[in-house]
Amino acid sequence: MKGLGGGSASGKTTVARMIIEALDVPWVVLLSMDSFYKVLTEGQEAQAACNEYNFDHPDAFDFELMISTLKKLKQGKSVKIPTYDFTTHSRTKDWKTLYGANVVIFEGIMAFAHAELLKLLDMKIFVDTDSDIRLVRRLRRDISERGRDIEGVLKQYHAFVKPAFDQYIQPTMRLADIVVPRGSGNTVAIDLIVQHVHSQLEEGRLGLCTSVAATSEDTLRLEGDSPSKRHAHDYTEQGDEPG
Repeated sequence: MKGLGGGSASGKTTVARMIIEALDVPWVVLLSMDSFYKVLTEGQEAQAACNEYNFDHPDAFDFELMISTLKKLKQGKSVKIPTYDFTTHSRTKDWKTLYGANVVIFEGIMAFAHAELLKLLDMKIFVDTDSDIRLVRRLRRDISERGRDIEGVLKQYHAFVKPAFDQYIQPTMRLADIVVPRGSGNTVAIDLIVQHVHSQLEEGRLGLCTSVAATSEDTLRLEGDSPSKRHAHDYTEQGDEPG
């Protein structure tokens, strides 16, 4: 089970899909943390309608359902996943079924924010994208896909999104095994992650494959608490897809 964390609109979903496409193996599941937003009370719905509800706080998520669902998926069991409607700020009546898979990719802004989640993840990847790019992507996405206006998006960003990133999300970068600078534009880093996942599938073991370990410093950053942690370099292309 692989986890992708990072700020809102950092490119997590796009990176996840690129990994899945490049893996080209059967039975891969992508699960978004967005599916596990809590059902809002009447008062919270009124706040959300005025862009005054904080969707970027850990309390906005149903971690109990999320963790139990991921545990079942990791055991190879089928699960029911809620569907969240961002236009109405509510769960729909239609839940979808996911089945156990060879690879499960879980992505979300709070993917590394809960101790029980961390225990389930075999690899933790943080998608690190410039804050200005994330804001532009969020504006574009929320206006075109979620029926928001620019004033409301900016109000929500300054009141909740940016403070939440600074307080809850950015600090979890230190928990990541791998940091991908520049998001989906960093195809070199994504290719190396894919190589590592293939290595895990083929050899049935964890640990970074030698091609990742030998990478130059700016393509990829390998994080960890041990003295032997390695750092790698940024790839210079810039991603432009929302996550």
